[in-house]
Amino acid sequence: MMRSKEFSTLRVARVGGCRKTRIVERGILFYGGWILAGVLLLTAPAGAQVPAQAKNVVLVGRNNLNGHGDGGEGMAIQLLDGRRILYLAHEGTQYCVSVVDVTHPENPVLINELPSPNPGTTRCDSLGLSGNVLAVADQTNNPGEKPAGMWVLDVSNLARIRAAKRMKDLALSFFDTSGPHSRGVHCLWFVDGQFAHLTTGMPDVTPTNPKDDQFYVIVDLRDPRHPREVGRWWYPGTHVGDACLPGCLPPRKKIDDGYRPHNIEVWPSHPNRAYVGYIDGGGFILDISGLANVKAGKATHFTPKVIGHVQFNPPYPAWTHTFQPIFSRGLAVASDESTENSCKDDPKLVWLLDIRAETNPMVIDTAPIPTDEGNLCARGGRFGAHNIAPYLASSTSANLQNSIVASWFNAGVRIFHIVDGPSWLPHAPAHLEEIGYYIPASLAGNPGGAPQINHAIVDEHGLIYANDRFTGGLYILKYVGVVPMN
Repeated sequence: MMRSKEFSTLRVARVGGCRKTRIVERGILFYGGWILAGVLLLTAPAGAQVPAQAKNVVLVGRNNLNGHGDGGEGMAIQLLDGRRILYLAHEGTQYCVSVVDVTHPENPVLINELPSPNPGTTRCDSLGLSGNVLAVADQTNNPGEKPAGMWVLDVSNLARIRAAKRMKDLALSFFDTSGPHSRGVHCLWFVDGQFAHLTTGMPDVTPTNPKDDQFYVIVDLRDPRHPREVGRWWYPGTHVGDACLPGCLPPRKKIDDGYRPHNIEVWPSHPNRAYVGYIDGGGFILDISGLANVKAGKATHFTPKVIGHVQFNPPYPAWTHTFQPIFSRGLAVASDESTENSCKDDPKLVWLLDIRAETNPMVIDTAPIPTDEGNLCARGGRFGAHNIAPYLASSTSANLQNSIVASWFNAGVRIFHIVDGPSWLPHAPAHLEEIGYYIPASLAGNPGGAPQINHAIVDEHGLIYANDRFTGGLYILKYVGVVPMN
């Protein structure tokens, strides 16, 4: 690990076999890059198309995950046997979960890769960790294929984790959600050791439109060897047999990505609420207080109820991915995922909302768009918002109250600070300002060679763990700006 070193003279450095010269009045050499006035000027070996770009963020460590590196939308860190173990879900259909020792973040070590349960057919895009139980999503390419559902794994023994050759070697159970119209579980949330919140199809459901094939299902994991469904909710009009049909059939969007949930967040500090990004349906605040009766043994099932609903389409493109509360501030952040290359569905934004009145979530700002948007649109792959780094309600997860870390595909990791209105106008809405970013260098195997940062989490020390959707693998980053990321 290279330590930081201050200097104030002409420096000549050798990086990647090339001599590089920088004249710096007062800079810091840190992890192989130059920081000047808060901007990191990274050098790159000859032949690289575009070097890494950064502002107030430095690269601490990286692991390319054996060259495939297809990072999904789930990461979590576990403390086990004196080590820090990162679990990373995969976007593709060859590998399911990578296990990385990040005890020394400057040198992350890949200790195991669990293959897809059905290579070429099954992807494990999402995961959730509570204690020593790891829940992993299992989604097939097409309805009717198997396996489809949720793996529940025992990750209490590091030696067994290292030795495992397949998901079954660690399995406590498998919650099967396969069916003629089901692809299984795309995304899940599991942080409290009790209940998993799934975006999934089910064997007993027929969607009114094949693109609306997934919905919200709550699964009791208090006995992880015997998971059972305890609740479900869907957008009215998306299931055959809905009493409101045909008048409640939802309108199809210009780019039709379906009415189905993506991220579902339920925090132990607020167990009566679920915050759901519902793709073409916008964002929902759901009352899940009925879950308390399930916990108490007074009921076996319940049905969530809608409290608040916000839509960004029309006039903006749809695809609400994440709807994440910041309870201490009465705010929420929502992101709309970019799903088309070269800005064909532009703009895909991060929204700041006031949710103090739960029945009327109100947009008060959007995160600033990178100033070089035109270049990024032409660079290759997707450009635009994707996910928001979640608070995972664990000792290894940062609970950011004033900052937002977002994945932005070829615009890398973006960091925003929530700025309150002026003191002389105490009820003025807050707004977002960008305080840092990191865009990896060009990557062979990615569309246009551009990075595609898919997901990010932040640990309790403020380190950012980000992954690339295709070949980049895992990046560990550190914010070094003056404005705190807190």
